[in-house]
Amino acid sequence: MKKSLKSLPDETGYFGKYGGQFVPSELKLLLDEVAKAYEVAKADPNFWSEYYYLLKNYAGRPSPLYYAKNLSQKLKGAKIYLKREDLNHTGSHKINHTIGEALLAKRMGKTKLMAETGAGQHGVALATAAALVGLECEIHMGEVDVVRQHSNVVRMQLLGAKVVTVKTGSRCLKDAVDDVLGTFIKNPEGIFLGTGSTVGPHPFPMIVRDFQKIIGEEVRMQILEQERRIPDYLVACVGGGSNAIGLFNEFLDDAQVKMIAVEAGGKNSEPGNHAATLSLGKPGKIHGMFTYLLQDKNGDPLPVESIAAGLDYPGVGPIFSNLKDEGRIICESINDEEALGAFQVLAKTEGIIPAIESSHAVAHAIKIAPKLGPEQIVVVNISGRGDKDIDFIADRLGLSQDNNAN
Repeated sequence: MKKSLKSLPDETGYFGKYGGQFVPSELKLLLDEVAKAYEVAKADPNFWSEYYYLLKNYAGRPSPLYYAKNLSQKLKGAKIYLKREDLNHTGSHKINHTIGEALLAKRMGKTKLMAETGAGQHGVALATAAALVGLECEIHMGEVDVVRQHSNVVRMQLLGAKVVTVKTGSRCLKDAVDDVLGTFIKNPEGIFLGTGSTVGPHPFPMIVRDFQKIIGEEVRMQILEQERRIPDYLVACVGGGSNAIGLFNEFLDDAQVKMIAVEAGGKNSEPGNHAATLSLGKPGKIHGMFTYLLQDKNGDPLPVESIAAGLDYPGVGPIFSNLKDEGRIICESINDEEALGAFQVLAKTEGIIPAIESSHAVAHAIKIAPKLGPEQIVVVNISGRGDKDIDFIADRLGLSQDNNAN
C-alpha cells in the first residue's frame, strides 16, 4: 500500500527528495530548537485547544464555502465554489499560521516575532498575532512591494510592527527573505522567525502546513453538507504554497480529486518575466531548502515578475516539488492580464473583490469550468481580499476619480 503523502516530511525534513536544512551550523541549532519545541507543543492538547479557540473566536473560522451561482451560470459549465479565506480577520489565510507561530513563540519564551512579507498579508497577520499575544514584531519587505502594497505597510505600523524596507537586489519577496534571514542569524536572541509560507529549511514548511490544513478540513465538511460528495477539482494560486497546501492537504489521498497549482505567468515565459517555478524551473537550493527553482546556469535564482507581490518568488515550497514529481498536482500558470481580467469578473459577477494573487486561481477556474459538465464541482481558494490591491489595480486599469464616479 502506498504511503500517504500526508505523512511527510520524514524525520530529516524531506518531502521525497525535497526540503532539508541547507543552512549554517549556527542557524541549524536555532531551527532544531524550534523543531523540538513544536513537537512538544503538537503533543499538548492545551496548545491546540487555545489555537482552535482563537481561530474560531478571534479569526472568525470556519470561513464560508460559497457556491458562486452567478459565475457558474455565466460560464455555463461546472459548479464553482469559493473558499472564502478573504473573510478571515486581517483578510487572508495567513492568520491561520501566524496565530500558531505566535503561540509557539510565546511558549518558547521568545519576545519578538520577525518575518518577511511580499504582498503584506503575512506581515499584517503576524503583526496582528504579535499584538494579540503580547510580542514585539519586525517585518522585512522589499522596497517595490512597500510602494505597491502601501496600505498593508500602514496596517502593520498601526499594529505596532517595525517595517524594514529592503533596498537590495530586485527589492521584492526573495530579497526580503534574504534580509530577514541575515538579520536573524546575526542576532537571534529572543526572536522567533515566523515564515510566511511553506518555504525555507525544516521545520518551517511542516509547521506552516500543519496550521494551514484547516482550510481543506473545513472544505470537506462543507462540501459534503452542501453537495453530499467531495469536489472534482481544487484550484489555488501558488507562490510559496501556504494557501494551496491548506486546501489540498486534506484531499491528498483522494485520487479522484484533481489539484491544480496556479503559478504567476507574469508578462510572458521568458526568463525574468514570470514566476512559474514548478512549470519552468528545475531542482536547486534556495533559502535553506532543496526545491524547484527558477535559476541561471550557475544555479543562482533568476529575477521574477508578477502583478501579484505575493507570487513573485523564484522558488516554491518543497511540498509542491514532491507533489509535482509524484504527479499528484497539475501545474498551470496565469499571466498578469488574465489575472487582472479575473479580478474584474469576480467583482462584477459575485460582488467579491479578490486579492490579485487569488485572481490567478479564479482565472484558471474561468478557463476550465466551461469545459466541464454541470454535475462537476470546482473549489477555488480565495486566499485573500483585494483591498490591498485597489490603488495599484486602479492605476493599472487607468481608473480616475472621474471614471469611478460614473
